[in-house]
Amino acid sequence: MQAVYDFLAQAYWSKGRPRERTDEGFANSLVFGLYDGERQIGLARVITDYSIVAYLCDVFIDEGYRGNGLGKWLVESVLAHPNLKDVRRWLLVTDDAHELYRRYDFTALDHVENWMQRLQPFPGEGG
Repeated sequence: MQAVYDFLAQAYWSKGRPRERTDEGFANSLVFGLYDGERQIGLARVITDYSIVAYLCDVFIDEGYRGNGLGKWLVESVLAHPNLKDVRRWLLVTDDAHELYRRYDFTALDHVENWMQRLQPFPGEGG
């Protein structure tokens, strides 16, 4: 698990996220781990109601294992999971993996102007 914390501590989407919040997020999500023996080399997390919507997040493959199709295999495994395969709407946010996710029919949001968010700082983070 330390490899996950180390990666997320420097990832652009989770930098500054307190470890306690990561633990709480994992406890309330469906988490997929990818291992080489005992060593964790990848992760994907899904926040979902298992029917209508699922949010795919915290997806990563250790740099030393990239380029071998493991990211594709991980995403395919998540999408094919028996409890997730019929979810109507999947969401994710990415700065740099659009091509990967397009292979699995992810597209830009329609009518992005209709979507809203409520973003609060973590305690001690400021506004």
